[in-house]
Amino acid sequence: MKTTQTGDSLIEVMIALALAAVTALGVVAVQSALARGERLALLRERATLIADSVAEGIRSDADRAAVLSHWQATASSTLPDGDVAVLDRADGVRVATVSWHADDRADPCPEPQAHPLASCISVAFAR
Repeated sequence: MKTTQTGDSLIEVMIALALAAVTALGVVAVQSALARGERLALLRERATLIADSVAEGIRSDADRAAVLSHWQATASSTLPDGDVAVLDRADGVRVATVSWHADDRADPCPEPQAHPLASCISVAFAR
């Protein structure tokens, strides 16, 4: 018995490989987005802890320069281009701002004492 090959199986294999490649690219893109999100969450968590510690240190009548110096060093070692600033507003409220260099620039910091094109966390507190 003679069989003729029509090439249907080759087309089916090519379609299956194309679908597998598209699926693999989708999985890689999702993993990349998750890794970026995890890094952003880690940076925000660190900045929040530093801003809260600055507020508590200044609120507890500690030496403001020593508190800022300590947490400035911590911010610069744990955040990319990390910086700490405290703004005294006229209404008696102080604002502790921790800023860092943001790679994605999707969330620029609105605080005036932060670096341009930086992300930040701000904590307002009163004495």
